[in-house]
Amino acid sequence: MKKILVLTCVMTAGCDAVQSTTDRVFGGGDAPAQTVPDTETGTAVAEEVLQPEPVSARPNWVGAKTTIAGLGDPTTPGRWMQTPLVGSEVTARVVVPRTGAQAYITLVPVSGPDSGGSRLSLDAMRALLVPFDELVELEVYVN
Repeated sequence: MKKILVLTCVMTAGCDAVQSTTDRVFGGGDAPAQTVPDTETGTAVAEEVLQPEPVSARPNWVGAKTTIAGLGDPTTPGRWMQTPLVGSEVTARVVVPRTGAQAYITLVPVSGPDSGGSRLSLDAMRALLVPFDELVELEVYVN
């Protein structure tokens, strides 16, 4: 029984669906690998180098922007907020001024005026401890 379990795990690890999922979760293939010598064994070890976010991708404001947000598509996984405040995807700190709850959320651009409303994912609403059936005022900090 143990042999069958191990064999199944080994065969599944090579499956494209499993590899693509682990690449998305663990960020495989996105960042270039850098070879660093290991001082204990004397061999080279590959390390991932995280690239900083390009300056052009960052929004051009300092401080907080305020938006009103409701529930977005509950079938889309992740912690995100679709908002017209940004022109490209960026991670930001989002605060609920009424309660002080805060979370780091990926801002996803949508078309519309800056004064337009935003949509939060189910996971983001849970992280911010806000009710799913209400509109909530949020402060967005990107720097």
